[in-house]
Amino acid sequence: TFQTFKIAEQAFAGFTGNRDSLQPAEIQIPTVTYFVTVVADGGSNYYRFDGGSSNAETLELIEGTVYLFSQQNASNAGHPLRFSTTSNGTHNSGTEYTTGVTTFGTPGQAGSYTRIQVATGAPTLYYYCSAHPGMGGQANTPAATTTASTSGSQAQYRYEGPPQVV
Repeated sequence: TFQTFKIAEQAFAGFTGNRDSLQPAEIQIPTVTYFVTVVADGGSNYYRFDGGSSNAETLELIEGTVYLFSQQNASNAGHPLRFSTTSNGTHNSGTEYTTGVTTFGTPGQAGSYTRIQVATGAPTLYYYCSAHPGMGGQANTPAATTTASTSGSQAQYRYEGPPQVV
């Protein structure tokens, strides 16, 4: 179990213990969940997100962010969502993009998902169905913007070692 706590920088004055056991606090990684449905429109199937009405909409997947594409809706059965650097993926001589991507379960069943943590410098991606052509769209991968802030003279640390008596 990890406990997060703050130590004022002044508290380190004269500290002679094992300072290596103190590490910066965990960085909280933003997570965005999309609920995926598959709809038939004009004789073709398309992915839609969060109940939207756009077929194969263009997504913005920010570098460093985790995106969970929930595929548990029954309409996803037989339509595994995957990523590629080529439009329409393997149906257009592309390959599956797997950097930071994990999948779980069977689309259309409870708990199934495709998850991606967008890497720094990731190329423009395309989401597609690995079983059927023409269902997906583009996923832009813009760089994240960050801001840093400090609270007075405090630094935040996470201790990863056995209890120590000082």
